[in-house]
Amino acid sequence: MKSSDQKLSEDLAKLLTEQRNPASTELDRLSTFDVLKLINSQDKLVPLAVEKEIPFIAKGVELIVQAFKMGGRLLYFGAGTSGRIGVVDAAECPPTFGSSPTLVQGFIAGGERAMFQSQEGAEDNIEQATRDVERLAITSKDVVCGIAASRRTPYVVNVVKRARELGAKTIYVTTNPRSDFNLEVDAAICPEVGPEVVTGSTRMKSGTAQKLVLNMLTTASMVRLGKVYENMMVDLQLTNKKLVERSKRIVMTATGVSYEKAEEALKESEGHVKTAIVMIAANVSRQEAQKRIKDADGFIRGAIAKSQ
Repeated sequence: MKSSDQKLSEDLAKLLTEQRNPASTELDRLSTFDVLKLINSQDKLVPLAVEKEIPFIAKGVELIVQAFKMGGRLLYFGAGTSGRIGVVDAAECPPTFGSSPTLVQGFIAGGERAMFQSQEGAEDNIEQATRDVERLAITSKDVVCGIAASRRTPYVVNVVKRARELGAKTIYVTTNPRSDFNLEVDAAICPEVGPEVVTGSTRMKSGTAQKLVLNMLTTASMVRLGKVYENMMVDLQLTNKKLVERSKRIVMTATGVSYEKAEEALKESEGHVKTAIVMIAANVSRQEAQKRIKDADGFIRGAIAKSQ
């Protein structure tokens, strides 16, 4: 009879992400230039694989937008590279879109230390998966997104399973084929990027694909919530000098006013870019601009159109 370790080894060997890439079998003999050229040629395949998943990514966005409108959250869970990518995407949402740090959150098997150093056995710890779900008090308002290149990561699988039992909507991002996907989720996103240049190193093409998908999930969701005007960030938080100056440029670009006028409007709006734009474009007070934005569900176009 086969041992559990032997069976695991055989199961892993079947995964596309664990296969050897025939294009890179001579990798160790190549010059630096040719190594880089080969990696780049393989990386070019990633956005094409992601493109094929757009219908499924769109389904994920709809789930997220609905959750946000109900007061729910988007919670990423992953292990290793996948977990780190989720944490990074979540951390970028507040400064980019002015969202609450609790709206999009990322969690990695093994906790914060695992962001910087691999934690032995963390990805296999299904008990910790259950504890993490319970600690976050996940409800039917939330969306839980599991991220695992292999699809099979026990920690991630069990988080998603438990979250689903609690009524949460679930998304899963994996870079193994959809034909091999056998989990119960609301949206499976499966960009098939093929074997890695370095066998099994899923921080490469798989990690890039995951980053692209998460970028799309959060960015499209925020656009759907009115946090972008034209193609400009209008809910950014002015947490440093660069962002303060960017906010002035956004107001100038959106309204055509001078630097001084944009600076004045931002000061009057207490640093809220949306409010400053509506104040100028609709020629209204801060209070009226805020009311219009609220009535327009956060969309600047609707707030401005009210006076036209």
